[in-house]
Formats: sequence, C-alpha cells, structure tokens
Amino acid sequence: MADTASKKTDQTPGGSRPRLMLMDGHSLAYRAFFALPAENFTTATGQPTNAIYGFASMLANTLRDEAPTHFAVAFDVSRKTWRSEEFTEYKANRSKTPDEFKGQVELIGELLDAMSVPRFAVEGYEADDVIATLATQAEAEGFDVLIVTGDRDSFQLVSDRTTVLYPTKGVSELTRFTPEKVFEKYNLTPAQYPDFAALRGDPSDNLPGIPGVGEKTAAKWINQFGSFAELVERVDEVKGKAGQNLRDHLESVKLNRRLTELERQVELSKGVRELERTAYDRKAVAVILDTLEIRNPSLRERLFGVDPGAEEAETTPVVADGVEIDGTVLGTGELAGWLAEHATGPLGVAVVDAWALGTGSVAEIALATAGGPAAWFDPAEIDEADEQAFRAWLADPARPKVFHNAKRAMRVFPEHGWTVDGVTMDTALAAYLVKPGRRSFDLDALSLEYLHRELAPAAAPDGQLAFGADDGAQAHALMVQARAVLDLGEAFEGRLADVGASDLLRDMELPTSALLARMERHGIAADRAHLEAMEQMFAGAVQQAVKEAHAAAGHEFNLGSPKQLQEVLFGELALPKTKKTKTGYTTDADALAWLAGQTDNELPVIMLRHREQAKLRVTVEGLIKTIASDGRIHTTFNQTVAATGRLSSTDPNLQNIPVRTDEGRAIRRGFVVGEGYESLLTADYSQIELRVMAHLSEDAGLTEAFTSGEDLHTTAAAQVFSVEQSAVDAEMRRKIKAMSYGLAYGLSAFGLSQQLNIEAAEARQLMDAYFERFGGVRDYLRNVVDEARATGYTATLFGRRRYLPDLNSDNRQRREAAERMALNAPIQGTAADIVKIAMLNVDRALREADLRSRMLLQVHDEIVLELAPGEREQVEELVRREMASAVELRVPLGVSVGVGPDWESAAH
Repeated sequence: MADTASKKTDQTPGGSRPRLMLMDGHSLAYRAFFALPAENFTTATGQPTNAIYGFASMLANTLRDEAPTHFAVAFDVSRKTWRSEEFTEYKANRSKTPDEFKGQVELIGELLDAMSVPRFAVEGYEADDVIATLATQAEAEGFDVLIVTGDRDSFQLVSDRTTVLYPTKGVSELTRFTPEKVFEKYNLTPAQYPDFAALRGDPSDNLPGIPGVGEKTAAKWINQFGSFAELVERVDEVKGKAGQNLRDHLESVKLNRRLTELERQVELSKGVRELERTAYDRKAVAVILDTLEIRNPSLRERLFGVDPGAEEAETTPVVADGVEIDGTVLGTGELAGWLAEHATGPLGVAVVDAWALGTGSVAEIALATAGGPAAWFDPAEIDEADEQAFRAWLADPARPKVFHNAKRAMRVFPEHGWTVDGVTMDTALAAYLVKPGRRSFDLDALSLEYLHRELAPAAAPDGQLAFGADDGAQAHALMVQARAVLDLGEAFEGRLADVGASDLLRDMELPTSALLARMERHGIAADRAHLEAMEQMFAGAVQQAVKEAHAAAGHEFNLGSPKQLQEVLFGELALPKTKKTKTGYTTDADALAWLAGQTDNELPVIMLRHREQAKLRVTVEGLIKTIASDGRIHTTFNQTVAATGRLSSTDPNLQNIPVRTDEGRAIRRGFVVGEGYESLLTADYSQIELRVMAHLSEDAGLTEAFTSGEDLHTTAAAQVFSVEQSAVDAEMRRKIKAMSYGLAYGLSAFGLSQQLNIEAAEARQLMDAYFERFGGVRDYLRNVVDEARATGYTATLFGRRRYLPDLNSDNRQRREAAERMALNAPIQGTAADIVKIAMLNVDRALREADLRSRMLLQVHDEIVLELAPGEREQVEELVRREMASAVELRVPLGVSVGVGPDWESAAH
C-alpha cells in the first residue's frame, strides 16, 4: 500500500518547529493538466482551467493535511537555464507545450497572489534549484521542510528534516519520501541519489543513459564503490560489457552528474523567515474563481478552510447539516391543520419526485416557514381532507410559494391532479438571472455560496433528495432543503433588484417556466416506424462509408480512432499536415474539410460523410429511445443553460436535428400530429436577430431595408456593392447575408473569410464597405463593446445582463472571445426574450379563447403548436397577431406560419 501524504508516518517531521512547505508549481500544474480532461474544465470564453482546478485542489488538500507555518511555490522561467547552456540538448526532446496548458500557469500565479502565497521564478534556474536553496536555508534555521514536486531529482534533498511528497496518481495521491522510503525504493541514501540518476540517465530531461545499464545495475555500482566519484576513480575495475559501456560513455555520465546536482545557492528575493503564511485577500480569491467559472463548492470550502486569516475574516461560518429547525413528520390527517396554522406567509417547498424515483409520482414533500416550523409528509399517506387542503393551498395564487426548479414540480404534480400557482420565487431561475454564466445552479451549491450553509449529504446533484437508509434523517434533510429554498429566495430578492432583474423573473421567467412544464407534459407525437426506418438508413450509410474508407486506405482501420486515422492520412497517404496537437495532427471536421480542398484524395470526404451519417444515426436512435408509452416524445426544456437567455432542450436535444439538410427534414417528418388533433402549426420570426440589430443600432439604411418590404439581403447588397437591386446576383446576396448574420454573432473578418472561403483581405474590404453603408451598425457594435468593458456586462432590451469580466483580461484569446460575446449577447438575448414574450402571449390568448389547440415545442426561434379540429383559422390569426405585437421595434416583426400533418410539412 502506498505511503501517502494524508497518512502521517512515524518519520513525519513534527513537534513545535516551524514547518516550511515548498511546491514545484510547473511540475504539479502540468500533472494536473493531464490528470483532468480539458474539455470538462473550460470557461464560456474558451479558457481551459483543468490545470488550475487540479492544482488548486491539490494545494487545498496538502495545506489542510500538512498545516505548514511557512509556504512558497517555485516556477520555471523558461527552458534556458545554466543546464541548457552547459548541455544544449538538455530537455530538447520535450514536446511543445499544449495550447490548452498555455496561460494556466499565469492564472495559477494570480490565484497564489490572492492567497498571499510567495512565489519564486529566477532567470537561469529551474524551480528545483529554488526549492533546493530554500530547503537548505530552512534546515539550517531549524525548520522542518516538506517539498511537493513531481521531479525525482528532489530526492537528493531528503533528510531527517526534509520530506518529499511525490505524486503517484495524478495529483490526488502523494507518496511521502523520507530517508527510509528512498532507501526502500532505490537501496540508496538520498545523498547517493544524484550518483544513481547520473548513471541511469533521464529520458524526460534528455540525459543519455548507458546502454545495457538499468536502475539495478546503477544502484549496485553505487553501493559497491560508495559514490560516483569513487566509481569514476576505479572505473577499470568494473567488469563485463556493462563496464566497457560505462567507460565508453564516461564523459556523458560525468555531465549527467553535474546537471543532476541541484543548485543550493540561488540568490532569492526573500528568506525563509519571510515565507510565513498570511491571510488571503478572500474577495480576490472569490473573484478569480468566479471569473474562471470554478463553482465547485467543495473546492471553495477547502481553499477557504486553509486560509490562515479565516478566524479573523468577517464571514458567516458554514453551518453543516442544515439549521435549527422545528420539523414535524406529519401523519395521516395532520397536514390540513398544519397548513391552517403555518401557511400564512411564503412557504419553501422541496420535493422528491418522479425523476428521483422513476415512479411517475411525487414521493415526499417538505414545507418550511420563515420562522422555523417545517413539515414533511408522504402524499401516499394523507387523507382526503389533507389532500383537499394541500390542493387548495397549492393552486391559490394569493398564497406565495418558493421553489427551487419549480418547473420540475409543475410537470409532476399534475399526476396527482394538483396545479401550482402563486410561485413568487424560483431560486434556480433567480440565481441564473443574477449570474447567468455560472455552470451549476444546484441547491446545495447555492446554499453554500449565499447562505454559508451546507445541506445534508443526501442532497443529489440536481438539488432534489435521493432516498437514504434512515427515513427520519431523510425527512429532516428534506425539511432543511425547504428552509434553504425559502431563505435563498429572500436572499435573491435583493440581488435581483440590484441587477435590475426582478421584473424579468416575475413577468418572464416564472410564467415561461409554467408554460414549459405544460409543454413538457404534452410532448409531441412520434412516428416510430418512420424513425426506425431512418435509423436503418443511416446505419447502412455508415457501413457503406466504412467500406469506402477502407478501400481508399487500402486496408481496414478503425475510423473512430484518431491515432489510426492520423497514421493513414499523414503517414501512409502523406496528405498535407493539419494543426499539431498534443496527440498528433488534428483530424476534426474543419481539418478534414481543409484536406478535402487541398488534395484529390477521397478519404477526407468519405470521413466527413461517415461522421455526419453516424451523428444522424445517434440522433435518431436517441429520439426512438425517448418515445414514451403514450407514443409521444417529452423533451425537457432548459431555462438556465444558455447565458444569453435562449432555451435549450435535453432528453432528447431537439436542437441537434439539422434544419436545412435533406436528412434533417426527413427526421422532422417523424414528429407528427397526435390522436385527437388535426395538424401541426409552426411559426417563427423572419430574420429576428437582424431586426433586433436594426432596432438597437438605429441604422437608417438597415431600417429602410426592412421597412421597404423588399428582400433584405438583396437591398443591403445593392447598397454595399453600389448597384441596382436588379443587378445583385446570387453570390453578392450570399456574401451580404453571411455578413449581416455574422455581425449579429460577433463574426470577425477572419471568420467571415473562412465562412465564405475568400481571402481575409477581401473579407476585410467587404466588412469595410458594409460599415460604410451601415455606419449605425458599425458605431453600435463598437459602442456596445466599449460600454460592456466599462460596466462589466451587456444588457438586452429587457434588462437581461450577461457579465463578461474577460473583456479586461490580459489574455488576448480570452479578451477577444469576450468581445465576440459582447457583440452577440444583446442581440441574441433580446431575440430570445422576444420569443419568450411571444410564447406567453400566444398561450394566454389560446386559453382566454378557450381553445383546445396547444403549444408543444420551442426550438431555435420556432414554436410548434398542435391544432384541434376546426381551430386552424382562428389559431393561425391569433399566432400571427400575438407574435407580431410581442414588442414594438423600429422595424416590423415578420412572422411566418405553416401548417401540416408533421413538423416538416408544417414548415414555411
């Protein structure tokens, strides 16, 4: 079993002596980078954070476990050091630093600065040399020393007072190397380690070894002769072929020995006594974590838990396992009385529902008051009087209720015949409006962040409660959740007012949540036979592409293996090299499309077709799996995923279905009108983003192009190219259409050149000509970024904010990504808000007219309704009217409507 750092051994330095911990920042950050997948740790602006997250987690754990009194982190400056000057090939074999890793060390440095941790980086020296210098000084001044590093050369520093903590599993497990542990592993003393390393060589540093000499032989020689110097003096005594190889490579081994020895006299800006741990700048730490979208409450708690100034910090402590609560487990016949006594003000509600248990009903409910009393009950155990009292309270709009993810309850409660009204606060939606860029809106994370309260460990990731063995403890935990929901609701009232989002919650998001719950319950009918035929067709196309790919390569290979595909494309076929990554040359879709244009070889084209058909097959398979027993697909709509306010869907993701391809249209024919209804109606806004851009920019030319009633892109192209509209050809129109939509999505000149397959200079000229004609658009786009840089956020026409702290980042990649978001967010966000208003208006008008027709889907900018027999004409007129009048802009809102027996046939 590994002797890990979390288990203090008898050899662990102890007592009352000062305790210095030193970390090799580059070494540990690099290990963290490869221990965690970058794709799972990336901000909305594209900044990878896996190395930062892994380093911070290891840092927090090690500070907690080792409790040093003094602490510092050392970093490399560059690969140019005294060692590379003496041996030019030193570390020359190391691959280029992955792009995803670049910049993360700098950000780790910012985090350490906020934590008041001294850091060293000395030109011409490696982090190991800095650590060796500090460790030597610390021992001389009576310190115990801990060195955390992934470099084995540090083993030479181990002594009775110095211990090395070496990562043996990512950065989560550290093995404690004491003198005894070094001897156990290598049969050598720490002082002999550099001698041993010189003989063994080090491939990672490009230090050559001796042919035929491994670690056992190297250790045997050192033990036989006592030291490297003595071995060199008596080298002729070493027998056999290994001895001859040693003599043949003696000079390189001597060089190894010089390079392996750590420098202990580096001139540093601080001495060890100046490395005493001090209090964090807690606000700065929180800002960095928020900016990097590191929301994990456990990591935050661990980092702040090792703050030396925590006792003096003016923060509310975390309350574990909830709060003091007057909780009652209600039996049969007791709920009505409890509601009569306590439901005089807002109640927090927590639910264990169908998603948690898969039973299609509500299993447990907890209610909590602001004053403390709370109650838990099982809906299956209440009597008729209780049920009527609860039903009446739940449906009463005058009796306020606070939920976390109210839509979920609204979707499940109708299984019991219950309707929900009077929801005044949804803490998930409120958190989203306050911080739309955060990744998680889990109840436990929000409780920890805003209430400094840790919920019961039974809380599941989505904020609902999972069943546990102790029913009493579970009931208490659910009541604590209900109280947290209520308290969070109160906390968010002020925060919503601060960001101007109170009206957005009350008038838009909460009503939309209720509408989406009904839409999810309705679902949409699916033609299983059609979808199964589509799945078989795509499966056949995938197999055909595999055969063609094997024929093009001349042999079979795994098309799903990037490594094998790289070997075929760039090795066997010698096609032009694409962008280099840490795993070889990229074979993503963009790279394959580029290869298809650079060569006549058919394999890149086949691979693109294979991937597209495989993706379509997976999409259709997913649709088939989600057809419920009622023959309908019930997707789940998400309000808190897109920072711009757009809706998305999961299980299945309906946005995955292509809109403009023949295959996508064929898939959409599998969504059909259901029994008892006559047809489907689809409606969407024509060029909604461009109309919003015309309104926000107040550009006279763009406004005229919309109000003239003529084709927008033709009208705009005529102005940009200075020709009559009749002279605008298809290519001119295509370019201007790409330009107009691209600007609404923050497209750069380079992006436009890629999209149109033209030179960047031509794209820039096209953009300049466009701005010359539409100067209002140019000025708006410039001003919106400047304003966002000053305020830190953008806002939609309705006040929905998107925070973009990276607009002022020193990192160019992050700053430019934030600028594109600043261009896009007000336009796309306003369009999303308009769609929500239109949905609410259409739904209200349908119910006021007492029509059976109902809304089923919202995908992209389109809504889909199911028409009851005889209601088509009335509903179509209603939809056009309500959508066109959703908001008053400087240009008219164009509405397109279509009707048909399936989703595709209803297209317009």
